[in-house]
Amino acid sequence: MSKLVALAENQLREVILSAIGLAVSAGELPAEPIPAFSIEIPADRSHGDLSSNAALVSAKAFRLPPRKIAEIIKNHIVLDGTFFESADVAGPGFLNFTMSQAFYAGVVKDILELGDKYGRSDYGNGKKVMVEFVSANPTGPMHMGNARGGALGDCLASVLEAAGYDVWREFYVNDAGNQIEKFGISLEARYLQLFKGEDAVEFPEDAYHGEDIIEHARNFAAIYGDKYVDADPETRRQALIDYALPLNIEKMHRDLEKYRIKYDCWFRESTLHQNGELAETIQLLKDRGLTYEKDGALWYRASEYGGEKDEVLVRANGNPTYFAADIAYHRNKFARGFDLCIDVWGADHHGHVARMKGAMDAIGLDGDKLKVVLIQLVRLMRGGEVVRMSKRTGKAIQLADLLEEIPVDAARFFFNQREANTQMDFDLELAVEKSSQNPVYYVQYAHARICSIFRNLQAEGITLGEVTEDDLLVLAQHEEKELIRHLAGYTGEIVEAAITFEPARITRYCLDLASLFHKFYNACRVKCEDEKLMKARLALCEAARVTLKNALSMLKIEAPDSM
Repeated sequence: MSKLVALAENQLREVILSAIGLAVSAGELPAEPIPAFSIEIPADRSHGDLSSNAALVSAKAFRLPPRKIAEIIKNHIVLDGTFFESADVAGPGFLNFTMSQAFYAGVVKDILELGDKYGRSDYGNGKKVMVEFVSANPTGPMHMGNARGGALGDCLASVLEAAGYDVWREFYVNDAGNQIEKFGISLEARYLQLFKGEDAVEFPEDAYHGEDIIEHARNFAAIYGDKYVDADPETRRQALIDYALPLNIEKMHRDLEKYRIKYDCWFRESTLHQNGELAETIQLLKDRGLTYEKDGALWYRASEYGGEKDEVLVRANGNPTYFAADIAYHRNKFARGFDLCIDVWGADHHGHVARMKGAMDAIGLDGDKLKVVLIQLVRLMRGGEVVRMSKRTGKAIQLADLLEEIPVDAARFFFNQREANTQMDFDLELAVEKSSQNPVYYVQYAHARICSIFRNLQAEGITLGEVTEDDLLVLAQHEEKELIRHLAGYTGEIVEAAITFEPARITRYCLDLASLFHKFYNACRVKCEDEKLMKARLALCEAARVTLKNALSMLKIEAPDSM
């Protein structure tokens, strides 16, 4: 909420408590402790701007019907010097309050003064939060799950920053373990096939079958020829991995930067193997009596810490599992001083959540400080049909293909329109449509429309200039007040999005703001004979523009001046 909304709520709480105190002094209510009561926005705004259940929760303490208590409180309410002009009793005993014109004027003035800082708060008190997202397997291209996870993770990080947290973005590069071995085997088979033929070299069934593997093998052969054909397999595979893996990671960097995602750190899993942290973590679990040996492997008693079953830490061949490395990585995160670690994972990892949080408890950390956001599947749609192949390449659509087909603005907005835990259909045709049916176009058009109003008036020599709160007191029409109320809720929406890990709240906020602005613009003529009213409406236009731009900028979506 804006500072004015917070101030108004605090005023209201004091007003209600004071009224109850006066009623007790007058002998109309018994001298009993007052239960905690809430202040919130009523579902039906015709009932008022803020509502309290103080009378309803006090019924038992005061041994009176809630409606009667509400009437008594209302009779003792003093609103002088507050942002409120009236109080009413509704329904079974709700106390409803209507804001004064001073409040509406104050909100607009506040936005104009704060400018691009409007919406930011210190709710998070500078707590250190890591958001780890995408972390795609570097053995192949990024897919639609990574596209959704990238937009959602990055926007969640931005929301947390705006809410006053100290945020760190991280990508975990799985450059060690089984998948890298499989990557090497896959590249080796394709490389040898180039020189010996496909019939002579069998391609392993469980290897990576993508075209990217064939392309890497060809390019490697173009550089090194048959140099590695007769080399020992380990040397050959390592040479192929050393060539192809950096190229894959570099492409990830490029694709994600095009997607407007920049990480503070690309953390490599291999460092945990090399610096001893993985071995230390396994030893820590051993020292705590949480491991045992079975069938030549080392097992962790995961079932004692929230897991469905015990898990292998070190295989019989001596290689640590991905799970062991994951525990070491999360231990490393908390060792870096983060108060909260948020992982954005695909829904197929749902079974991994409890065991990872449990593993943090098992090594002496607090599993509750690890939060996991699970992302459901995305279906790409075109003309009502599911799309799986790229028109350009004829292969499965990757993140890079998506960003060639649709604007980055549309991708980031669309992927953040739905909560992470819901499946979504992504309409490729709608994403490029220049109409009000396209949600990102609709929102951006609202910003451009406001800029156009200012340009047209400036051509006539009309500018906004300095604005005082007195100038803004004339904003009394329903559409004006409705728009201002929505603007006043922007900071609170960011905080709520940070608390719930739902950046989709911000895209919804933007859509509602655009809708309310268009409604205001159609009902209230900005350029009018009354100069004071025109000035106030221009100020409201600017407040709407500033808020819309701040919200879009937070999501790294452009706010165009013209369209």
